Amino acid sequence: MVAAILLSPSPPSHSRSIFPSKPFSKTLLLSRIPFKLFLSPTTSTSSKFPSSAAVGNQKEERIFFDGGSHYGDLVTNLLLGFTLIWLPLTIAAVSRAFFLRYRITNRRVTVISGFTGQDRSDFPYSAIKDVQAVPRLIGEWGDIVVTLKDGTKVDIRGMPRFRMVADYCLLMAEVATKSSLESKSGFGPRGF
Repeated sequence: MVAAILLSPSPPSHSRSIFPSKPFSKTLLLSRIPFKLFLSPTTSTSSKFPSSAAVGNQKEERIFFDGGSHYGDLVTNLLLGFTLIWLPLTIAAVSRAFFLRYRITNRRVTVISGFTGQDRSDFPYSAIKDVQAVPRLIGEWGDIVVTLKDGTKVDIRGMPRFRMVADYCLLMAEVATKSSLESKSGFGPRGF
């Protein structure tokens, strides 16, 4: 029996670093298990946009996109700015990069501009008539032209993820017009 103990291989030296000297406590293990706070029903289909029922029931304003123009717009215009012909467009791209911010929420579209950010124009989705997306360069960024019901055209230039933002604006405009028609005509769901 003594020979068996002496002939057995010694444990590797790195095994001490793999296995801790103290046993794990149950509270430590439970604290590392991730929990989902917001669960969606299993019958809903997964989509990158929220459903129209979920959008209409939201009380708080949630931000879909908040940021400025795409960095590729600035870099491309800076590289082309070495030519004298492209210089005015380069100045416009630099001013867009530093002084223009877009905020797309579930209630409205906001364009914040100016040196101090005091010039702000925002409009609700119920005022949107049409949304067009125009790609720039190789489609990395693009411009979004929003036509309002009063005929005003709002140009959102150099928007990253412009196709997704344009689709979201169209979806939200359809939801807003549908909910306004239901409230005017009385065909919506009624309570007691």
